[in-house]
Amino acid sequence: MERLSVDYGKKSKLEFAIYPAPQVSTAVVEPYNSILTTHTTLEHSDCAFMVDNEAIYDICRRNLDIERPTYTNLNRLIGQIVSSITASLRFDGALNVDLTEFQTNLVPYPRIHFPLVTYSPIISAEKAYHEQLSVSEITNACFEPSNQMVKCDPRHGKYMACCMLYRGDVVPKDVNAAIAAIKTKRTIQFVDWCPTGFKASLSCITNYYSSFQTNHSRGLISVFSLRSVGINYQPPTVVPGGDLAKVQRAVCMLSNTTAIAEAW
Repeated sequence: MERLSVDYGKKSKLEFAIYPAPQVSTAVVEPYNSILTTHTTLEHSDCAFMVDNEAIYDICRRNLDIERPTYTNLNRLIGQIVSSITASLRFDGALNVDLTEFQTNLVPYPRIHFPLVTYSPIISAEKAYHEQLSVSEITNACFEPSNQMVKCDPRHGKYMACCMLYRGDVVPKDVNAAIAAIKTKRTIQFVDWCPTGFKASLSCITNYYSSFQTNHSRGLISVFSLRSVGINYQPPTVVPGGDLAKVQRAVCMLSNTTAIAEAW
């Protein structure tokens, strides 16, 4: 990381950091490695998306009914998260199309750059046969601790910034209604010193949706002045025969919240 900072000082450096947990530790040196790498991350990374081993183990057990998760199970879940975060970089879109946008939207101060990652729905193929969750349901699930990649409770903290990345069969009208419902919840609070909060964006992969985006993105920005929303019309892709079910729609939420302090 230090070498990258020297050689590419003007480039945005985003990191996916997988942290160990005492309950599922495989080596006695894991805590030392975590401390040393975190020190480097503070100084030389612009935005670090955190993943906690304990959290993703619990998700595999609880949501996917995997009694003894393997590294393959964990990596496929992490891969789905990375795919959702980078979808707007890999497909055409007006906003959030480069790494700098994530840093700008989610990091109010340089050292506070550890966004909390949440993904929904995380369900097994068996459950997907009779469960097709709506936009409102997957949005609400993103604010629940059970779908987070880090063990902490955001209801005990306040949000500084948030970015919601939708994929699949999602239309702006449904997103608007889901966001409006979230605003009414008393358990979801935002700091009063960060005026940017959230920013609106759209991503698309066809000419039809490019035209739709051009006509409507300006209105979306005014509606979601407190939230960052990305919509990609390609549904999530899963590994054939894997643990995750193929669903019509999904959302990945990146949020900078004071509750992340619990993880440290």
